[in-house]
Amino acid sequence: MSALAKNYNRKNIAFKKGKGSFLYSTNGNKYLDFVQGIAVNSLGHANPFLIKAINKQAKKLWHVSNAFIIPEGEKLAKRLVKKTFADFVIFQNSGTEATEAAIKVARRFFYSIGKPKKNRILCIKNSFHGRTLAAIYASGSKKMTEGFGPKVDGFDHFEFGNHKELKKSITKRTAAIMVETIMGEGGIKVIPDWCLRELRKICNKKKILLILDEVQCGIGRSGNFFAFEKSKVKPDIVPIAKGIGGGFPLGAVLMNKKVASGMIAGTHGSTFGGNPLAMSVGNAVLDQIFKKGFLKNVQNLSGYFNYELNKIKKKFPKVIKEVRGVGFLIGLQLFNDQKKFIQKLMDNKLLTIRAAENVIRILPPLTVTKKEINLAIKIIKKVCASYK
Repeated sequence: MSALAKNYNRKNIAFKKGKGSFLYSTNGNKYLDFVQGIAVNSLGHANPFLIKAINKQAKKLWHVSNAFIIPEGEKLAKRLVKKTFADFVIFQNSGTEATEAAIKVARRFFYSIGKPKKNRILCIKNSFHGRTLAAIYASGSKKMTEGFGPKVDGFDHFEFGNHKELKKSITKRTAAIMVETIMGEGGIKVIPDWCLRELRKICNKKKILLILDEVQCGIGRSGNFFAFEKSKVKPDIVPIAKGIGGGFPLGAVLMNKKVASGMIAGTHGSTFGGNPLAMSVGNAVLDQIFKKGFLKNVQNLSGYFNYELNKIKKKFPKVIKEVRGVGFLIGLQLFNDQKKFIQKLMDNKLLTIRAAENVIRILPPLTVTKKEINLAIKIIKKVCASYK
């Protein structure tokens, strides 16, 4: 009997090793892993570049306090700033911590300019920003908040796509609008570029901040370094995690100079955030993603995958309702029960994971090959055909 708490509904399978796009179970089976730790292993399993970086740094220094300068973190921060809208970075260990820090940065900014009552964050109902107390109430999900009262105040909500409700929900106390550029847990719902531009205009007009949560959709998963880049929008704050560590716990909040001005010494901290080992891994991930042609390859292969999935949808219109997503953040909305479909895929050695709205998430590593995509397509076709 497991001594672990029952807060996870684990499948009865364990893995002994992974390599690239594949996982090998303890009972000897080989699986095509299109979960990748839920969009975490951006460079696949046991990536040699990451192994080399971890081994090299592990022999030198694992951890020191943020009371001292950490050169590896200085380097990673400068690279992120050079590549993005940001002027400053605060490192964390996870996506939840990054979104919590983003909320703190927004509230602290208005406090620092003499507007302490301007502290409410407007979010999409049934979004996902993490599992801490503040994050679950930011998400506006009854399911996630049940049993965790009293309510953490400071968050207001609007329905996805309801622009009238969005504008109506902005008050004198609103500090920021925080949305996932692509909603992951919420069903792989993409906020269109025109909508992101409109959000930016609204924030400018109301003199509030725009927070774009790219924890799941950032770091190359959309085919661009950030999913919002295509819209030409510049947010004020962006929390990131998952793919930036390639499987190693690493998160960060990126911010422009204006909002960073409120984060003076003592306003935020993290024991492990920004440690030398994590920073070395983050730099190794960027070494690969910033290689010439890497993101172009993600765009090309994900475009091919999307095209083939839509062909399957056309062939099985009573099985697949919609193909969603951008890049390698893909969702298949089904007419049939997603749980059974996921199990059938797993029985055929393809691993996927659920999302809301009866959607199956497909999250290959950014290093996936066309041959591996074709294998996934073959398995998905086979499972769809079983519903005839």
